[in-house]
Amino acid sequence: MDLHWLSIDEASRRLDAREISSRELTKAVLDRIEAVDGRVGAYLSLAAESALESADAADKRRSDGERGSLLGIPVALKDVLSKRGLPTTCGSRMLESYVPPYDATVVELLDRAGAVVLGKTNMDEFAMGSSTENSAYHPTHNPWDLERVPGGSSGGSAAAVAAGEATFALGSDTGGSIRQPAALCGVVGMKPTYGRVSRFGLVAFASSLDQIGPFTRTVRDTATVLNAICGHDKRDSTSAPVDVPDFTVGLDRGVQGLRIGVPREYMPSSLDAGVRAKVEAALSAFESQGAIIERDVPLPSTEAALAVYYIIAPSEASANLARYDGVKYGFSYTQGKTMWENMEMTRGQGFGAEVKRRIMIGTYALSSGYYDAYYLKAQKVRTVIRNEFDAAFEKYDVLVSPVTPTPAFKIGEKANDPYAMYLNDVFTLPVNIAGLPGISVPAGLVDGLPVGLQVIGKPFDEEAVLRVASAFEAASGWQDQHPPL
Repeated sequence: MDLHWLSIDEASRRLDAREISSRELTKAVLDRIEAVDGRVGAYLSLAAESALESADAADKRRSDGERGSLLGIPVALKDVLSKRGLPTTCGSRMLESYVPPYDATVVELLDRAGAVVLGKTNMDEFAMGSSTENSAYHPTHNPWDLERVPGGSSGGSAAAVAAGEATFALGSDTGGSIRQPAALCGVVGMKPTYGRVSRFGLVAFASSLDQIGPFTRTVRDTATVLNAICGHDKRDSTSAPVDVPDFTVGLDRGVQGLRIGVPREYMPSSLDAGVRAKVEAALSAFESQGAIIERDVPLPSTEAALAVYYIIAPSEASANLARYDGVKYGFSYTQGKTMWENMEMTRGQGFGAEVKRRIMIGTYALSSGYYDAYYLKAQKVRTVIRNEFDAAFEKYDVLVSPVTPTPAFKIGEKANDPYAMYLNDVFTLPVNIAGLPGISVPAGLVDGLPVGLQVIGKPFDEEAVLRVASAFEAASGWQDQHPPL
């Protein structure tokens, strides 16, 4: 097998056995990037020289007797995560010259584990989008069909792993931005419970919804990365002070006797027939392994989730993005006659259309006379949605559903229809609203394009989510599938 297709687990075993070096592995991935990224567009910036230096350092640590699952393993970072000395643009012209002077907590943890940072991946501007077409620099293409989107907003990270341009990657998930591109690119992507992973050093979009998580080739690899990046961080006030288990323990316990619910609202009549067939096949696989399946689980407020999300998220974005005023850092227009004109031109030229659309929506929802009617009401419905999930989890160990209503759509197909674009996240954003853990695991191909199965768990029960996903992965036989790139 080519080194660029190795999973974390396989690569780590070969590194331990001295069959390969981290430099060889990193060089193979960098060569793959050079060969295919001109067509895929997964990266915004590369750090090839420092990556090879980090690989040499990892090889030295191994020669000194150190062992570690991520030691010497190449990783790509979504360009919303701060990495000292590397540009962090958030896919925006507003931050095109910004180089952070510090590392995000997850980057610190990966560095401590010995992972090799390859570079920063493309994304929808400030994580606002579902297709990675909203990047200010270039779109990212789906490795399975270069005319189609990879999903978003973490499309660059998903495409990098799918195309063999990274052994694993990190992304952020505010309304499905890890799970949706993972599904469309045929890789594993997980959003942990809100508060499970520190957000320190993550450039904020919607602070009560954002969560960092991994893209990997296998469920076991996802568990391995979670072992490294989860944990309480005093620098993040929303970081949960809860114990972190070894997520790799129990992956192979199977689903015998587990109660799996299928939400009625996540299997609508409008669901693509191919996607429906893959979900039904997954349910049959679970049943054959001894799980107890119950369909038509009611989550009646799901139909309000899209509206709730597109009030809360833009409102928080409006507040978070107010800091980009052309004064403190980032792009600055200085040709105006007044401070206010400079600020207006800075924001007008620095932000793209989708970001400006969401800022306007959020500012309106928070404005005097509309706060109670929109934002406050959305927060109340958010509580109802969370309570419905809590009630469901009194009966079921996990819930399963599609990740997306359809396979990947063509680039440009929905670019001028924001509502159609927003509907791509209809099955994922309720999980963020409720702060739950959720994973996308490849469910097979529909018309030659990957689709994903979503497994949703109780708060801080990533172990059950990973266990169920692992059982399905073992039955699906997907692990050796790669795009024809």
